[in-house]
Amino acid sequence: MNGDAHDAVARARISYEQGELDERLLSADPMAQFGLWMQAAVDAGLQEPNAMTLATVGQDGSPSARMVLLRGFGADGFRFFTNYESAKGSELAAGGKAALVFYWAELERQVRVTGRVEKLAREENEAYFASRPRGHRLGAWASRQSEVVGSRELLEAALRNAEERFPGHVPLPAYWGGYRVMPQAVEFWQGRPDRLHDRIRYRRAGSEWVRERLSP
Repeated sequence: MNGDAHDAVARARISYEQGELDERLLSADPMAQFGLWMQAAVDAGLQEPNAMTLATVGQDGSPSARMVLLRGFGADGFRFFTNYESAKGSELAAGGKAALVFYWAELERQVRVTGRVEKLAREENEAYFASRPRGHRLGAWASRQSEVVGSRELLEAALRNAEERFPGHVPLPAYWGGYRVMPQAVEFWQGRPDRLHDRIRYRRAGSEWVRERLSP
């Protein structure tokens, strides 16, 4: 292990000073509050403010996490798109639940989400797929996401084959589409001095949201 890197990691500390969370000033709806925080991240000029960690659980009970991009949100939940036959797709099909984490270091904020997952309708998948750059659409045909590939050359050859197969319109693959994470809990975290961070959780109770402060 690199000693300098080890020491730097052990000593790395900052004091979070930028803001605070007063539950009396928060929206009663966590999706409305998320919209405010996402807009603040966009306005701050953060690179890919819609980047989020997606966590799933495999059939053997092993956790798995990766970064994906949020592609929409609203009263019905958080939406993202992927290959249904990928590792994450298989895990979502088996478990039906997921967790999301958004982290905006520059704002000293994070949001955690847990909820049930469902596939989006094909019409919504087609509309989003058509909005993607042509290269991205061809890449969806070229890649068998999460499967072993023998070399980079084979992957690039698959892309050339897709270009030859679809010289014009690139259709939506049957194995590609979107998911909606329907939140059961949403936690807003604001860094505070001395590690006494503010944590406010919205928890679904029937048709209502219960809001509660958590100890840091």
